[in-house]
Amino acid sequence: MKRYLFVCGRNRLRSPTAEQIFAQIDGLEVASAGTGHDADNPISDEQIRWADTIFVMEKPQAAKIRTRFRRALDGKRIISLDIPDKYRFMDPELIRLLQERMARFLP
Repeated sequence: MKRYLFVCGRNRLRSPTAEQIFAQIDGLEVASAGTGHDADNPISDEQIRWADTIFVMEKPQAAKIRTRFRRALDGKRIISLDIPDKYRFMDPELIRLLQERMARFLP
């Protein structure tokens, strides 16, 4: 079972969409969080330790995680999906992009 953590800024649109669509896939456990102080579910050491791989929507989020959670990361991969903050929750175009960019990481 692979554990994937999806991260965006506020955990309101992109990462919850990713969590919802990939939660249905056998062989995956997924969660989502945000890097912002106002995130609905702020990222934590516990979530970082839980995840096998962390997927961020944009590169600046990866930099924040590397700075704030250096010890918890312990060599884990952080992968940027390069998806800008311009989509609504469950937007069909966002879903398409997520599926396209995650294809090689899915079981």
